[in-house]
Amino acid sequence: MQRSSPSASLTDIVEAIEIIRTQMADVTLTAFEADKPKRWVVERGIEIISEASRRLSQELKNRHPDIPWSKVAGIVLRHDYQDVAHDVLWHVVHENLPALDKACRDELAREQAL
Repeated sequence: MQRSSPSASLTDIVEAIEIIRTQMADVTLTAFEADKPKRWVVERGIEIISEASRRLSQELKNRHPDIPWSKVAGIVLRHDYQDVAHDVLWHVVHENLPALDKACRDELAREQAL
């Protein structure tokens, strides 16, 4: 049985992070809280990241034990989305996404080398 390539999911994650990074460059928490379009972009990007992460193999995830994969996959923004803690999202963008981005880019490079 041939394994499916994780490239599409990894690319979805990297592209979502890049869009978030572009939108959030030099944005303070106060500015983020006041900017509904930026919050929407971040929320949607994180939803895409979460969904794409669920399609990655456990083998791939095991190569990056520093990434809290279950937390990444468990992010669900729905129903009471208007009550999303903006400070938590801001923290995720600035503290957590860089490591995830690096892990996904490393895996894409690994895929291309195969």
